[in-house]
Amino acid sequence: MKARVTIMLKDGVLDPQGEAIRHALGGLGHKDVAGVRQGKLIELDLTATDADAARAEVEAMCKGLLANTVIEKYSIEIA
Repeated sequence: MKARVTIMLKDGVLDPQGEAIRHALGGLGHKDVAGVRQGKLIELDLTATDADAARAEVEAMCKGLLANTVIEKYSIEIA
């Protein structure tokens, strides 16, 4: 199975990297970009065969290591 974890800063948390990207895009002539939020995408190859068990394991990974749950939110896709 494969798992895809998307990690983003929570709403209200300042995103200096996103702001730097927005500023750089403006410098390249892309003036219609009002805001940018930058995040992480992590893809995992799992040996689990049960989707519910895989989701539970990835959830534990997110809470324990992959995401800083104080300032980040995450979503999990299992395929």
